[in-house]
Amino acid sequence: MCYVHIRKGLPAVGFIEFIINFLKDPRTQIAAWITMLGPVLVYCPLFLVVFIETGVVFFPFLPGDSLLFACGVFSAEGWGLSLPVTLIVFYAAAILGNTSNYWIARFFGSRIIDSGKVKALTPERMAKLDHFFEKYGGLTIVITRFMPFFRTFAPFIAGTGHMNFAKFTMYNAIGGISWVSLFVLVGYFFGGVPFVQQHFSTIVIAIILVSVLPAIIGAVRTALNSRKK
Repeated sequence: MCYVHIRKGLPAVGFIEFIINFLKDPRTQIAAWITMLGPVLVYCPLFLVVFIETGVVFFPFLPGDSLLFACGVFSAEGWGLSLPVTLIVFYAAAILGNTSNYWIARFFGSRIIDSGKVKALTPERMAKLDHFFEKYGGLTIVITRFMPFFRTFAPFIAGTGHMNFAKFTMYNAIGGISWVSLFVLVGYFFGGVPFVQQHFSTIVIAIILVSVLPAIIGAVRTALNSRKK
């Protein structure tokens, strides 16, 4: 059972505030939303976070990995969420999000890139993704699922002309199901371990740091190579 003190009458918070509060104290935030919205409606904001992270190129910074892990923990018996429902909701969010991202790129990709409004969509990241597509083909969609920022941009780049929709859909489903299953099930099976309970917030932050580490290393390497040249 989840031993979290939740203040009654917790007011509704906006989407950005939800993300900030989740990063500060993920266990309390999710528990508060379960109490406030109930075991059914609570899936709405959870679906929204994953859908927006994977489906809107302007929001690559949302905490997808850590949210999946935390919800896996809350899907254990007595914690408020249901494991089958959690998996299905996040499968749908991940797959539909990537699909939305693909079609946004198909219709508006060149305009978005040329506008320069997506600061995170740097030439270096685009070059890196081009390299991934050349080397791994459709597997790029699967591989980048486990890489923050890149998992948001990969379907966008695919939609700009790297892949037809049928092939994209197959790899999108494989990647989405694999990504969601890994993080949710790790949280489900290991969330009850006393060490995890005692250091929950630290572990969530560690997941975020480990997830973004490849992107940081890539950025450092790119900067060093640019200086050498």
